[in-house]
Amino acid sequence: MRIRTIIDKEWAEVFKNKMVLITVVAMPLLFMILPLVQLAATRNVDAGSMHNAPESIIQICRAQGLQDNECLQGFLSNQFMLFFLLLPLMIPVMIASYSIVGEKTTHSLEPLLATPTSTTEIILGKGLASALPAIGATWLAFAIFLFAARFLVVSDRVYAGITNPMWIVAMLLVAPLLTVMSVMVAIVISSRVNDPRAAEQLGMLVMLPLLGLFFAQIFGLIALNVTTMFVLSVILLAVDAGMVALGVKLFQREAILTRWK
Repeated sequence: MRIRTIIDKEWAEVFKNKMVLITVVAMPLLFMILPLVQLAATRNVDAGSMHNAPESIIQICRAQGLQDNECLQGFLSNQFMLFFLLLPLMIPVMIASYSIVGEKTTHSLEPLLATPTSTTEIILGKGLASALPAIGATWLAFAIFLFAARFLVVSDRVYAGITNPMWIVAMLLVAPLLTVMSVMVAIVISSRVNDPRAAEQLGMLVMLPLLGLFFAQIFGLIALNVTTMFVLSVILLAVDAGMVALGVKLFQREAILTRWK
């Protein structure tokens, strides 16, 4: 009940902020529409359209007997679908950054700390208030994309690539774990700074490793598959455990009650 109360309180306060609302609503729409637009734009392409693609991608397409439009749709879809993994990083940062820093400025956190609510319950409540909208928005945007893409792909083989088990694993395992990491990074940062915008900007740095993964795939430096996603999930699970422990340790309620101004 305490955790549920904290979640309800967080949502009632945070979603009054227009920037948070825009992030939660507009970003999933944008990341869903972009790959659908590219699918529609590449339904009819000329032969030789893949001549600028990485050689490794061309070889895979030739080995599978894919036509140029099939290869182009499959290649671009795989790049754009990585954007869905940015949502679990971006949305929680916006919410969690205001979660603590905003309460510093309004002095609304002190009454909560004076209650019997434990530090773990506070962290868990604030974390879930940030994570649940992010996971929900990511899964909803991905599901709508899968449904709409069925009508835009040029063949069943392209759609089979879009519904590859790798992306299912990514959405069901990697996305929630990325959300937890993003939430805890934002909570740790926001508990140490006094400006919501600074907390938000520092929290966005958590996206850099995923952007590196994005560009590495584009240039053919790594091949994403189910095994890669499972390995990434294990790594993220260990990182999340460490971040949760660090977040609870750094959240010093006595210092908040006596020194926060």
